[in-house]
Amino acid sequence: MSPRLFSILGVLLAVVACKEPPPPGAAEPRQPAEPQQRRAEPRRYFGGAPDGKLHVYFFNVGQGDAALIVSPEGHTVLVDSGPASAADHLVNRLPELLTQRLDLVVLTHPHEDHHGALEPVLRRVGARQLLEPRVGDTPPEYDALLATLGEQGMEILSPSPPPSTPNAPLRLSLGTGVELTVLWPRPPEERLEVPGAVVEANSIVLRLTYGDTAVLFTGDAHARTEAHLLSLGAPLKATLLKVAAHGAEGPTTDAFLKAVEPRAAVISVGPDNTRGAPAPGTVKRLQAKGAQVFRTDVEGEVQVVGDGKTLVITPQRLPAGVPEDTRYTFAGLSSGGAVANAASATGPEGDVPLAKPSKPPASKTQTSRTGSGGRDSTDLSRYGQVVDIDALPSSDTPPRPRPEARPPRGGTQPGAMSAGGYIGSSRTDVFHLPSCSSAKRIKRENRVTFPTRDEAISQRRRPAKDCNP
Repeated sequence: MSPRLFSILGVLLAVVACKEPPPPGAAEPRQPAEPQQRRAEPRRYFGGAPDGKLHVYFFNVGQGDAALIVSPEGHTVLVDSGPASAADHLVNRLPELLTQRLDLVVLTHPHEDHHGALEPVLRRVGARQLLEPRVGDTPPEYDALLATLGEQGMEILSPSPPPSTPNAPLRLSLGTGVELTVLWPRPPEERLEVPGAVVEANSIVLRLTYGDTAVLFTGDAHARTEAHLLSLGAPLKATLLKVAAHGAEGPTTDAFLKAVEPRAAVISVGPDNTRGAPAPGTVKRLQAKGAQVFRTDVEGEVQVVGDGKTLVITPQRLPAGVPEDTRYTFAGLSSGGAVANAASATGPEGDVPLAKPSKPPASKTQTSRTGSGGRDSTDLSRYGQVVDIDALPSSDTPPRPRPEARPPRGGTQPGAMSAGGYIGSSRTDVFHLPSCSSAKRIKRENRVTFPTRDEAISQRRRPAKDCNP
């Protein structure tokens, strides 16, 4: 054997010796753990992979509301679906932004311009679950929509507080550092009775937080809703406000804006609408507080991207003479003032300063709830346990029906009318006397009975105001 071949053989033997298994009793070498990933689902649509940033899209759906939240880890929430006339647009637009079905749909209230396009949208992209306010006395077409979705296996949820913290709102985690809090309503215990405006007064109000930024979604909230949230000391401060009721006069009061201190505001509204929205007074109040206003009837779709420190807003359409790659950057909650910059990729420095809006006056209510620098430091422990959105029941499991009262003791089944006791409907959270005219109008298939008043209350029902059972 040549010296060269002998040398090569020696090297190979040394390598093999290094890879021999450890002696008996020795621990196996630990392999690096694979990072935990979100539960895999089949990719169905065309959106890109999560990029570590928060994305919010306010769609141009005409006279209505529809917005999509995509969290840094890829969780998705559709807040309202716009009117029926927006169905074709959303059926084509949403797949461009999604990689799989929606995690959650939130219907803020049962008005057609907020839910009209939902059924065709869900046929196209699907969703795991739906959250709706359970305001009662809802239109028949809305009840029919929920019934259809329930029959299709959709999990229909209520914004009721968790049983472990009954005085706290529902809080959903959309991944590390991102929370969606349902500030209002809290059925069945808390509900605003506003004659002629019960639906608006109990519209779902959401606060989305990521790092030092927040987005407040107000649906069609009433001025009484805003006042009630202020009285509760709810955390309202937000970088961006989705203006209530399409900017109509009434909500978006001075007191509410003083607590929110928005840097920017989005008004979802259709051109030449019959409601006169947005009202000049609403726009004037927003601008007086230093908020830059974006309107979907003027700017088209409004896209928002957040890194936890700032929100960058890109409108679909820009004023004449403004570079087409212009973006608007808004500082987080802990910054001293609501300062906006327009960032243009064509500029030599990348940032072209706009006129700085005047700093909103400090709110006494908000100051009592904020720490140094203005960051909202409310003790959220009193707002209940955070529920991971992936921990909520999935429609992959056998679907649960819309919450109903369980059959009363003694074996009486729902639908059986008794001479005594109390009557309720599976569609509402109230109960009636059997002699009540409202009870007689409840459809047989929706009827539930309770042998005693205590039984009805134990099922989280409340007495109807028309007959005071």
